[in-house]
Amino acid sequence: MSTISRFITITFFTICSITCVTESIGVNWGTMASHPLPPIKVVKLLKSNNINKVKLFDAKPDVLQALSGSNVGVTVGIPNIMLRSLNSSRKAADNWLHDNVTRYVSNGGGGTRIEYVAVGDEPFLKSYGEQFHPFIIGAAMNIQAALKKAKLDNKVKVVVPCSFDSFESRSNLSSEAHFRSDINKTMIELLAFLDKHRSPFFVTISPFITFLQTKNISLDFSLFKETAHPHKLSHKTYKNSFDLSYDTVITALSTVGFPNMEIVVSKIGWPTDGAANATSNLAETFMKGLMNHLHSNLGTPLRPHQPPHETYIHSLLDEDQRSIAGGNFERHWGLFTFDGQAKYHVDLGQDSKSLVNAQDVEYLSSKWCVVNNNKDLSNATASALEACANADCTALSPGGSCFNITWPSNISYAFNSYYQQHDQKAESCNFGGLGLITTVDPSMDHCRFPIEIHTSHAEFYRVVSFQWMILLVTTLLASLGV
Repeated sequence: MSTISRFITITFFTICSITCVTESIGVNWGTMASHPLPPIKVVKLLKSNNINKVKLFDAKPDVLQALSGSNVGVTVGIPNIMLRSLNSSRKAADNWLHDNVTRYVSNGGGGTRIEYVAVGDEPFLKSYGEQFHPFIIGAAMNIQAALKKAKLDNKVKVVVPCSFDSFESRSNLSSEAHFRSDINKTMIELLAFLDKHRSPFFVTISPFITFLQTKNISLDFSLFKETAHPHKLSHKTYKNSFDLSYDTVITALSTVGFPNMEIVVSKIGWPTDGAANATSNLAETFMKGLMNHLHSNLGTPLRPHQPPHETYIHSLLDEDQRSIAGGNFERHWGLFTFDGQAKYHVDLGQDSKSLVNAQDVEYLSSKWCVVNNNKDLSNATASALEACANADCTALSPGGSCFNITWPSNISYAFNSYYQQHDQKAESCNFGGLGLITTVDPSMDHCRFPIEIHTSHAEFYRVVSFQWMILLVTTLLASLGV
């Protein structure tokens, strides 16, 4: 081979390798926020950051419409609550696909580039018990049949996102990993279905949660730090938590006969608030480590030079309405704050060396609700607890960004959170006369007292959510043959 030919060959494979990795990075876009960034602005945020894949947890009309013509690859989600109806009725599956996939794929201006339909959102999660297990396979098969009927089965794949607690082992060793006994039979059926239709296995990997739950996993090991003490398992050396978790998945797949199943990391990230070690600095360290590892194409000990087919960062934006059953950090996974402002610097390998903020965001007035220091504050704590029960006070959690602010500033934080989430209405800063509206920003150090996005957007979101709920009811009725 000549020098020129060799140069062309090397250049080709280098470009191919970079392109492959670049296209494999996506984000999860959740909309469980009291005042969400308008979908059109979110799509602009995606485009300005060269993010070309997005995974949704549902199929809201305004979101799918905003993605139309963007050329962003989309995973549309089916909530767990719909699995029963889609399992029991082909008609319900046909209707759901028509309303949430077909109409957008065939829309004008290029349509929405839907690549996957995610049946359920981690329906095997241990905390759910077995409530969704009987419906997963049937729902997936009915959606697959609906895709074939609509002649979309060659373009759109059916997947089922799985939680990392789907696996277990006697000693947290990847070499001994297998699926939980209560889901093993259903999982084998699912894998056979995925294999038949050449669909990948979607799985969550969360080094942060693994760090919280596993005593012998260090913070450095979780953050890809070179100083981390390696783990040696079955003659394999692991230098980071991600590789250990990824090979746990491979081992479990191999144990049930699917050693070569394609894997997509459907959720991975590091939270920035709401718990100890959930900070922007550590999130930046983790994300840089993850990106470097994926871009290196080193793979893992069990799959060298084979990084995940696709990886979806969790998540794009913070969501102040997301369930905190798993921990107060659950509302703080975003690369960006709720209003689209980057929390730290990271190169996602998308031809952009740093994250670009959302532009032209419309906020409520520059007003905050704080405690009135001229009043008797003996009952202020009770009022703050009531406010937090109806707002988001996760930043006040131990280890959170506002944990160290002193009394009564923490009371003011609670009051303001309630006030902002209720569109700065005067009556929402009453608290029995203890609240006071101010135009002086009470933020301090690393504790931000936020101002929400303009209420018209929140109202629009509520209208669209209502429309989406009507669609859900229609699907349920269809499953009953009504």
